[in-house]
Amino acid sequence: MGVRKAIHRAVSVLTSPASPEDYLQVINPLSSARQLRGVVTAVRREGTRSATISIRPGRGWAPHLAGQWARIGVEINGVRQWRSYSLSAPEGHDPEITVTAIGRVSSHLVQHTKVGDILFLAPPQGEFVLPTGPRPLLMITAGSGITPVMSMLRTLVPKRRDADVVLVHSARTEGEALFLDELRAMQRDYPGLHVVTRFTATQGRLDFSDAAQVEAVCPDWRSRKAYVCGPIELLDDTEKLWANAGLPHGLQVERFAPAQLVPSDTDGGRITFARSDKEAVADGSTPMLEVGEEAGVIMPSGCRMGICRTCLTPLVSGQVRDLRTGEIHADEGELIQTCITAAVGPVHLEI
Repeated sequence: MGVRKAIHRAVSVLTSPASPEDYLQVINPLSSARQLRGVVTAVRREGTRSATISIRPGRGWAPHLAGQWARIGVEINGVRQWRSYSLSAPEGHDPEITVTAIGRVSSHLVQHTKVGDILFLAPPQGEFVLPTGPRPLLMITAGSGITPVMSMLRTLVPKRRDADVVLVHSARTEGEALFLDELRAMQRDYPGLHVVTRFTATQGRLDFSDAAQVEAVCPDWRSRKAYVCGPIELLDDTEKLWANAGLPHGLQVERFAPAQLVPSDTDGGRITFARSDKEAVADGSTPMLEVGEEAGVIMPSGCRMGICRTCLTPLVSGQVRDLRTGEIHADEGELIQTCITAAVGPVHLEI
């Protein structure tokens, strides 16, 4: 589209009644992945703690594979915040996320998102996807770890009547189990899907480090391609079990958890944000990403969990501490993950 045509379209949309989709094309005329927006088309809330949000992306969105995730951005108090979410819609459909109100971004999405809102999108990513050929599957999930697996089930089961899938899902209570009604309906409609639920508040947890307990719910687990998504303890236990069974390649794990930050007893220091011409005094336990945002600096950020590395920022001078490991970084020009590092004395960042 030429410049004159783009301007003409923008003027015509802004001066006449239009749908949210029309505004997407004005906001994002180039449709690049970095600038991609999506309009919220539906919000289905389950109680006060979770919501499923359907999004119609602007042109340029690459359809996701079942099980992938994408970064979603939202403006909160004038600051664009990003977090990564598994996509729960079937493969190739418009993206959909199911969010539990834990943390600032997720709580905002659950409590404040409405139809017509504009969200920022990044391309879908991830290798936690269905195998290329048909084979028996075992899926082990807990809590919100069910979300990417729902995308897999919604994609696979309706297309393959011969699909052979065992799902073992744990939740604290029946009322807190996401997608439970849909899973029960799918099991009724598709004889190849077998769903095992465990409500840990009353039944206790399954020990996934114990082969006998896994065998009790899925006797042929060793011959199935397995997928696991959920809390870190679940991931660690299943990885160890499959490795001890000599089947490390038979298990695919989605590690999607926040970094465990350890408070520091250092005094912190003054952080200078060179290009932004701003300064802030920080303690030794607050990530520099948060310090910069509080000071009004537009900080690059992504998952905010130490995973995606979108927040990398060059260190001009000074020392910073990795709040996960305690490691000190002090090399001039080194790229620092600001979401999981804190100042140790005066620090200059190139931002």
